[in-house]
Amino acid sequence: MELVRLIAGATKTRVGNDDDFADRLSSRYTVVLLVTFAALVCMNQYVRNPITCWAPVHFSGAHTRFTTNYCWIKNTYYLPWEQEVPVTVDEKRQMVSYYQWIPFILLIQAVMFYIPTLIWHGLNGKAGIDADNILAVAATLSRADTAETHDHKLRLLVKHIDRFLGTRQEREVHGCGVFCVLRVLSCATCGRRLGSYLLVLFIVSKLLYILNVIGQLFLLNVILNTKYSTFGVNMISDLAGQRDWTEDSYVAFPRVTFCDFRIRGQDLANTQSYTVQCVLPVNMYNEKIYTFLWFWMVFVALISCISLVLWILRAVIPSDRRKFLMNHLRLGDCLQGGDYYNGELVRKFNVNYLKQDGALTLRLIAHNTDNITTTEIICALWDNWKKNNLGGSPGEIYRQLSPDNLPSELSEKRKLAENI
Repeated sequence: MELVRLIAGATKTRVGNDDDFADRLSSRYTVVLLVTFAALVCMNQYVRNPITCWAPVHFSGAHTRFTTNYCWIKNTYYLPWEQEVPVTVDEKRQMVSYYQWIPFILLIQAVMFYIPTLIWHGLNGKAGIDADNILAVAATLSRADTAETHDHKLRLLVKHIDRFLGTRQEREVHGCGVFCVLRVLSCATCGRRLGSYLLVLFIVSKLLYILNVIGQLFLLNVILNTKYSTFGVNMISDLAGQRDWTEDSYVAFPRVTFCDFRIRGQDLANTQSYTVQCVLPVNMYNEKIYTFLWFWMVFVALISCISLVLWILRAVIPSDRRKFLMNHLRLGDCLQGGDYYNGELVRKFNVNYLKQDGALTLRLIAHNTDNITTTEIICALWDNWKKNNLGGSPGEIYRQLSPDNLPSELSEKRKLAENI
């Protein structure tokens, strides 16, 4: 437990809270699990006895130790009980050659699960915004000791986000649906100009999470020399059919194996071949670990795919982003005027000011803080935007509203505003 807490603390400190739950499943929780499993297997291999071989009766203690050590380092092979032991070494055998390397395989898996978050953190600064620090400061707002500290942090946060949003080209991207997202995916320059660089990088990192976990399921087919990509399905099928799944043809972690070796006589001229039967207690741990990991990785892949679809839908549906903003602005009592007036202002706030990257930043804040903190930040940005871009007078605000399909009462107000 101390090891888990240590690794979890180190991972949290490095990564921060600038992702969602699906990403943390891969980059944090799965990494902790894999490193913990690697430590457990390593202790069982090097502290306890990982293999025991049944040597011939005439073997002395030194011969038995030699046999056990030889079979551990030179691999063994698996045979079903109904199959005869091969007579010659040329006959095909199902070699079990991975068990010595399980701790290293688990550590490599952990590194692969961590790579997408390294890419996300390493490249998001290219957008001109330190998303890591923004999310870190946002997470501390609710824990501020005094009201002055809280207000100071909020002002700094809004200033930093506003500076980032203000550095991009001021152009309105109407709709910014599927075609817009496909366009910004094609090049980073388009992403920066259209305010979608962070979004593109975030979607790419999610794709990498999915490719990693699915790729590992199939890569383990080769490493473990078994059908690991369907391991859990086959196991459930055998259990449902009341068959012993540990003795099936696709068995990945045999507990009883065979080992062939030769020993030279005392004159070193004559050699004698032996085949011994060995027990691999360490495979009992490997079996349980990789059975759990199969179900865990399938779960992570499913959650990651759902998360990717949700974030893409949020990006290509402008009304979803407007609804998110409107809900928080209403919660913070930051809206004034009629529905059309508010709707048109929120549309400009979303499309012209926040764009995709600003909306993504606010969404990540919402995923990693509480509802009140998110509302405070959105309302502070809203007030800052109105002050800097629309001025304080109603005339300036109405002049910048779209003239198309204005309700009659707003049309009259617009005419009055033009004369202010």
